[in-house]
Amino acid sequence: MARLKDKYYQEIRKELMKELKLENIMEVPRMEKVVLNSGVGEASKDKKFLDRAMEEIAMIAGQRPIVRQAKKSIASFKIRKGMPVGLQVTLRNYRMYEFIDRFISIVLPRIRDFKGLARKKFDGAGNYTYALQDQLVFPEMKFDDVKENRGMSITFVTSAETDEAAELLLKKFGLPIV
Repeated sequence: MARLKDKYYQEIRKELMKELKLENIMEVPRMEKVVLNSGVGEASKDKKFLDRAMEEIAMIAGQRPIVRQAKKSIASFKIRKGMPVGLQVTLRNYRMYEFIDRFISIVLPRIRDFKGLARKKFDGAGNYTYALQDQLVFPEMKFDDVKENRGMSITFVTSAETDEAAELLLKKFGLPIV
């Protein structure tokens, strides 16, 4: 079982129940999923760009991403309806906890000039989104194999109803929210 999943069920859940003054264990906020999104708008010009991006996201996430297509045409961006514009991976259960563990212990320390995660990135419904500028901070990425830097957004979806409860949950997992 994943290390963070064990920690959640044995320690964090009980602590959250006390701190949030909840009466039922089922009310305690939990991680539902982690969603990775990456834009591949340049794939309209170069088909190999999409293939390289899919390989890189698959290495980072541990599962194959799905291709998100444009819902409508936008002439100023030279995008037609149905063209690939993004990649998305949804991680749940074991893979989610493993990704969170790697993100906290390996990726965040490798980010240049990192001073913590901003508190203002909560969406009001208990979810937190962090925008990563470069995929090279992941240890799976080989510096020589990467042709272009690609950013991505990482969304931590929780069952918390408020941002305060979600922030407490993520801090208990070890995310340095300041």
